[in-house]
Amino acid sequence: MNSLKNKTALITGGTKGIGYAIALSLLNEGINVVITSRNQSSATKAANVLNANIKTNARAIGIEADVKSFISQQKAVEETLKHFKQLDIVIANAGLGHFASIEDLTLEQWQETIDTNLTGVFYSIKSSVEALKITEGYFITISSLAGTNFFAKGSAYNASKFGVTGFTQAVMLDLRQHNIKVSTIMPGSVATHFNGKTPSESDAWKIQGEDIGELVVDLLRMNPRTLPSKIEVRPTMPPSK
Repeated sequence: MNSLKNKTALITGGTKGIGYAIALSLLNEGINVVITSRNQSSATKAANVLNANIKTNARAIGIEADVKSFISQQKAVEETLKHFKQLDIVIANAGLGHFASIEDLTLEQWQETIDTNLTGVFYSIKSSVEALKITEGYFITISSLAGTNFFAKGSAYNASKFGVTGFTQAVMLDLRQHNIKVSTIMPGSVATHFNGKTPSESDAWKIQGEDIGELVVDLLRMNPRTLPSKIEVRPTMPPSK
């Protein structure tokens, strides 16, 4: 079993939802965590709450960074190295969704979805790959079952997540020669604040954020000889339609 203490993780979009749950799981394993948000106040507030709820000596910091900007992602990596001297894990989690028929989907909605969900993942690994080479680290993307299952009004979101799934698998083949592990996690229905929604008791059947956090820890603890490169995750018992 791999020791995770004193490693450092950078998580994009880590102030709420899946990213926040992953951050808490990693902190409780002794991993220092940097979470990013497009808003510094939100990043700082989330980091403070995380630090008040962890059981180890690890700590979280929050920084402002926009995955749609390569320069911003470079600065996020630089800040991580400035604070913690190393980067072992990058989790490309930031994402959004615009759902509309192709007749109604706007140019701006298409561009924002692709820039955030797909190009943002490219920027995340492109800016961090040299640091990950040094630590022989781990790059994890949060895709979706929408990365293999298409649906009506999902053209932009499907395109972005199909892209993330394929991109991650290709990057896995590129980077394993450097002993960098690469995986993509593809959740189905998750109880999160995605697109401004507020989880409620009616979401109890859905995957919970902490479930994805546990899964990430399991991946990090996997024997180095073994790589689960693509993981599909579904609710055990969704409601009958």
